Amino acid sequence: MSMRYSDDIIEEVRSKNDIVDVVSQYVRLTKKGNSYFGLCPFHNEKTPSFSVTPGKQMYYCFGCGAGGNVFNFIMEYENYTFGEALKHLADRAGVELPKIEYSREVRQKAQEKAELLEINKQAAQYFYYQLRTEKGQTGLDYLKNRGLSEETMRKFGLGYSDRIGGGLYRYLKAKGYPDDRLRESGLFNVDERHGMYDKFWNRVIFPIMDVNNRVIGFGGRVMGDAKPKYLNSPETKIFDKSRNLYGLNIARTTRKKYLILCEGYMDVISMHQAGFTNAVASLGTALTSGHASLLKRYTQEVLLLYDSDEAGIRAALRGIPILREAGVNSRVVSLKPYKDPDEFIRNMGPEAFEQRLEEARDSFLFRVEVAENEFSMNDPQGQNQFFERCAQMLLELKDELERNLYIDAVVKIYRGRYGISSEDLRKRVNTLALKGTPAEHRTQPKSGSPEKKKKESASDTSQKLMLTWLVTYPKIFDKVAQYLTPEDFVVPLYREVAQMLFQQREEGEINPARLLNSFPDSEEQREVASLFNATIHLETQQEQDQAFADTLLRIKQESLAEKNRNWDPSDLQGLQKLVKAKKELEDLGRKRRELHISFE
Repeated sequence: MSMRYSDDIIEEVRSKNDIVDVVSQYVRLTKKGNSYFGLCPFHNEKTPSFSVTPGKQMYYCFGCGAGGNVFNFIMEYENYTFGEALKHLADRAGVELPKIEYSREVRQKAQEKAELLEINKQAAQYFYYQLRTEKGQTGLDYLKNRGLSEETMRKFGLGYSDRIGGGLYRYLKAKGYPDDRLRESGLFNVDERHGMYDKFWNRVIFPIMDVNNRVIGFGGRVMGDAKPKYLNSPETKIFDKSRNLYGLNIARTTRKKYLILCEGYMDVISMHQAGFTNAVASLGTALTSGHASLLKRYTQEVLLLYDSDEAGIRAALRGIPILREAGVNSRVVSLKPYKDPDEFIRNMGPEAFEQRLEEARDSFLFRVEVAENEFSMNDPQGQNQFFERCAQMLLELKDELERNLYIDAVVKIYRGRYGISSEDLRKRVNTLALKGTPAEHRTQPKSGSPEKKKKESASDTSQKLMLTWLVTYPKIFDKVAQYLTPEDFVVPLYREVAQMLFQQREEGEINPARLLNSFPDSEEQREVASLFNATIHLETQQEQDQAFADTLLRIKQESLAEKNRNWDPSDLQGLQKLVKAKKELEDLGRKRRELHISFE
């Protein structure tokens, strides 16, 4: 989407939306020096490390690394695509976006989707109205008996579908929708005998919204004992169960440091009513990796809230590794002796519930506890099998430090009863690792920390610092350009950014926020933003000179090493270049005293 608009339009929209003004609508900012600071909206923090710099028209959080220009802020905060953020900011600044010519196919798809959304919206209004008529009394009584207030029913748009089916079909036909579009909406069944008829009847209706509050499907609970108790819309062009969570449209704005994952619609609704507005549920399916990555956008931690029966425990055990894969921490809440949150809150009240949330079990230790019930822990053989299982689970933890912490935690629980020591369990884990498949050896990183978390090298840091300085103190550019070219930056992304900066310098103005427009992908933009916000604390002129010289030399050394690695021995011209570069580096080392720089 983003690439269809010209760079000039994108830049016009960006420059007309001052970043401090925009961010101030979401975050309380206080001025400090040349920047504004506030509490980061993207992670939970007590001391403000979130900075907005008017000069660079960028934001950056020194705590979690979120950063970018005004487009990226809106994308991250509102969960918009680049196109949606552009439209939002264009409207805000009164910039008219040119009409884009789409292919017929794209236009048709967009129109189908828009129609399906419209049908769903009309249906939601229809059901909502039905609940408040005489026929809807059964539904209303049911919801009131479940303790729901008028306000809660309104907030979730709850509705009712009548015993005598067919009302919705007639209602939508009267609005002029064609049968094939109605069939695609998933709201109707079709068969030879009855033709087309309502899928939902004699049910309380729960509209399902996406994160932008658009109705994309429905769930319905039957009145009485008919089966199935809960019925959901089938998947459609606008409804993908594995990528949406019930209640997320509200929960995503609560900014609590965790989200609570429950089992069903009623759980979510009664929790929101009790003040726990960060509750969500999957839509009648088991938790998927799609759900996990969706959760990851909004939170670092998920509390799992499952019924305390066998099935509930199994569901929790399935969910934990999926969340873990996506990089989301999880803990498990116990509601014993009650079955679900609704029942718990009605009997014990919200304070007691809050208490249970705070006492949530570490999800790894929860898995260990559940495993213990599978083995006969009275005889040595059962104990042995249990510790073998623990070792298997510990092996899944790729980070060595984390694994050692859990080994100690498990031992602390079982030492008294079975006399096991950390040494015993660690040995067992190592034996198992060796027995494992060769593929597993490879994934066992030596240092124990996964590849991703690699501490950034001194060479990366120096490249970042130089880019930060060039953006922050453009006056030093002439000096730097005597020694460096963009080719000297060996990390591909850094090189690309350096090329853009050097080009901006030729065109006369360094403009980092404009440069970020070229990275519409949120993750990339975050990374580039970090390049312009590398920090190093320099007090005196002498420290500045020293840091500058160190950084310049480090970049040149790394650049030479890279050229060395890629040199083809048959290339004699290449060899001459290498010799020349080596000589230049030596000269530079000798001249390092002359490398004065002023960051004023």
